This record gives sequence, structure tokens and C-alpha cells, in this order.
Amino acid sequence: MERVAVYPGSFDPITNGHLDLVRRGLNIVDRIIIAVAINPQKKHMFTIEERVEMATKAIGDNPRVTVGSFEGLLVDYLKKQNTHILLRGVRAVLDFEYEFQMALMNRRLDRSVETIFMMTGYKWFYVSSRIIRDVVVAGGNVDEIVPDCVAKKLREKFAEGCFNKNDR
Repeated sequence: MERVAVYPGSFDPITNGHLDLVRRGLNIVDRIIIAVAINPQKKHMFTIEERVEMATKAIGDNPRVTVGSFEGLLVDYLKKQNTHILLRGVRAVLDFEYEFQMALMNRRLDRSVETIFMMTGYKWFYVSSRIIRDVVVAGGNVDEIVPDCVAKKLREKFAEGCFNKNDR
């Protein structure tokens, strides 16, 4: 039986840390679905279409990884994907606290849900989408910590004046 994990997040934008987690996760499961969350209450730098496109380009032609999007309860998305496995990255104690609460709630909503926590690779421990956005808005270069397609998209957005300090 194929083991499929869903790796959910806003991926605003996807980073090399996210991709490292996917690569390592494929040592545990057969396939991973990167599930880009639609959350209308959250202000995103990139549209859902842009986030899905960047994630799709970043994974390339790996047949074991697909990208989708979802809105609503994650447990409902898992059912639609015929899996019960969640993959989550953890960088620090604060991440763990939040992720642990979410894992327990998902488990309460659906007893079959199992969450796999993976430590972020040491090289990407400090990287988050939020920090990426902050650095770019302040004029910094993030080329080495995001995929090339994301770096290009960030430069385009910045050149167009599509975001400012309040858009983080």
C-alpha cells in the first residue's frame, strides 16, 4: 500500500527549507502532496495561484511530489486525498508547541490522522517565509535560501512595488 503524506502550509513563499523537508520526507513515505493553504483571513504576499505555481516549479518533475491547494479543515483534505498522514517541519520549541496543538486537534477531528514531525535541517533552521518577506522588503538578498523561481518572483513583485513593509 502506497504511503502518501500531505505537507500543508501557506508557502508564502516556499523556501529551500521546505524543499529539504520534502526531500527527506520521501525517505519515509512514497509520495508527498504539498498542500498550499487558502486562508482568506491571512494577508499573503502571493496569491494562491502564485504560491501553487512557485511550489510546482520548485519541485520540478519529481513524480513523487505533487502540489495542490485546500481551504477549510485539513482533515477533510486528507480524506479527499485518501491518506491520513501529515508531514510537518519543526524548527524550535515555539514551532513544536503550535504543531503539537494542531496535531492533537487534527487527531480529535479524525482519529486516523497521524502527524510525522521532522526537524528542520540545520542549514535551514533560521529560515521562514516570514523572514524571507521581511528581508526582501528591507532590500536584502535571499537568493541562496529560496528556489531560483521564487527569487525571481520576489524580485518581480518588489520591482512592481506590489508590497511594502505592511505586507509582511
